Amino acid sequence: MELSEHVVETKQIYDGNVVHLRVDTIRLPDGRESKREIVVHRGAVCIVAITEERDLLMVRQFRLAAGRALLEVPAGTLEEGEEPHDCALRELEEETGYTAGNLEPLFSAYLAPGYSTELMHAFLATGLFKRESPAMMDADENIAVDRIPMTEIDRLIADGELQDSKSIAGILTALRLVADR
Repeated sequence: MELSEHVVETKQIYDGNVVHLRVDTIRLPDGRESKREIVVHRGAVCIVAITEERDLLMVRQFRLAAGRALLEVPAGTLEEGEEPHDCALRELEEETGYTAGNLEPLFSAYLAPGYSTELMHAFLATGLFKRESPAMMDADENIAVDRIPMTEIDRLIADGELQDSKSIAGILTALRLVADR
């Protein structure tokens, strides 16, 4: 059974700073046509930063789409032509004021492949050290940094205090790796 879809026509609907929206007319293998609304995104990174004391460096920020402040791992969008590894180091420093002595890839995953091209690259950051200057967050960000004990993660997820999917996936993957170390 063929599972591909072939684009017949593309219409650009919106071009923003972070996302672009297009509507594709596609042809299915049986000849039928359908529409697909696609959010085009450059991709992003998230960083599971674990201190020597086995705490996670996390951030809280208000997310308008969710209507409230969320607890998340540091994360950010790739700049044009930027490599995920470089973006992860930059975002970790910008959001937390820490630098990683060790940064290793955990996984890459599509966040919502039914309608978005965004590919999230997750990293584990260890060997953390605080920069001398404070965090240099983006001008449009309002972020609070928290240190969360690794032992609290299961409770935070179960209680609904941690609802960000990239953070949950990244943390659970990282915790499996560091448990053996």
